Amino acid sequence: MISTRTKTAAAVLSAALLLASTGAAVAGQPRRGQLVGVTELDGLATASVTELLAAKGLDTARVSHGVRPYKITYRTVDPDGRPTTASGLVVLPVSRARTLKPVAWLHGTTVYRGDVASVNAKGTDRAIAVMLASAGYAVVAPDYLGLGEGPGAHPYVDPDSAATASIDALRAGRTLTERRGVRFAERVFLTGHSQGGQSTMAVGRELQRGADHRMRLGALAPIAGPYAMSASLREALADKVNFASPYVGYLTTSWNRLHGLYSDPAEAFQKPSVEQLFDGHHTSEQVFRGLPDKVHKLLTPEFHRKLSNPSGALRRALDKADRVCDWRPAVPTTLYMASGDGDVLPFNAAHCARQLGGRVPVVDVGQVDHNTAATRALPQVLRAFDSVT
Repeated sequence: MISTRTKTAAAVLSAALLLASTGAAVAGQPRRGQLVGVTELDGLATASVTELLAAKGLDTARVSHGVRPYKITYRTVDPDGRPTTASGLVVLPVSRARTLKPVAWLHGTTVYRGDVASVNAKGTDRAIAVMLASAGYAVVAPDYLGLGEGPGAHPYVDPDSAATASIDALRAGRTLTERRGVRFAERVFLTGHSQGGQSTMAVGRELQRGADHRMRLGALAPIAGPYAMSASLREALADKVNFASPYVGYLTTSWNRLHGLYSDPAEAFQKPSVEQLFDGHHTSEQVFRGLPDKVHKLLTPEFHRKLSNPSGALRRALDKADRVCDWRPAVPTTLYMASGDGDVLPFNAAHCARQLGGRVPVVDVGQVDHNTAATRALPQVLRAFDSVT
């Protein structure tokens, strides 16, 4: 089924993107990126930062500052271009510097809205944002749409909405920083892991196209992103990736909302109630317990064949996601991957590098798993960002 809203949504979103360069409001609508709420969270001294990072297995060599974290809410647009709100985390170093280099940390697959950096103080994404800030950067970690305190459902692995929500989070983070007497440097540095690797490329493309005249792209460092969505889906449908059932279930329910893949969950799932697991209110443990271990047990045979032979709206969405790297960054860009990654298979980085023109370095951080790829890559990401003046 092709969504009846597709043409209207495309027109509205196109109009919203035209206004993105200034964040200007449509007549009668609020300004995108407008900061609407700030909650100051518990700060950390340098010793506490070191303790936190060590507990998460993160590198502590660059800890130079204590940090002040803030939860923010801000105005943005949904996948149809309609006004909505989203939340995120801003972490600032305790520093005398009056100008800070902004870094966006773009998180990976998150099914439970309470696991994002702005909410979960014990989560790895909060720790990574603290790590980057403790090295002297102003860090903005968007929750994306439908996670944290954002209303509605999360549009999973949707590059367009990841870009709009993240750029608007950067705008809101800039406002917060300026209110505290600190200026954002013009160049914005982008990094993220897994879904956040794909988002890094989507956000970078929009910034290079001039999405905000007060921001220039500084450098890109995506980690283990699913840049080849068609091939990744084929491998997942064959259960050749780790956690294939949760990944396929999340993609299916999300893209059904975006692209109209089925009319009734019974068309897609052998147990239709699994659709409810991906409402953002179930924890990852609940999702895993509620799903079968294999994709062929998750999907109906007919829907499995549909995903295996995509056409119509699904084919168009996959083609678009497959081209997230199909541009030429004018800034230092490094792709990080792990040859031992069983979640996002290594061919994704090769696919992205080819689309980028083949001259972008691909750094293999080793025979480690998907999550360890981020842990291994981040110290190198910091050194790369430091080198850009």
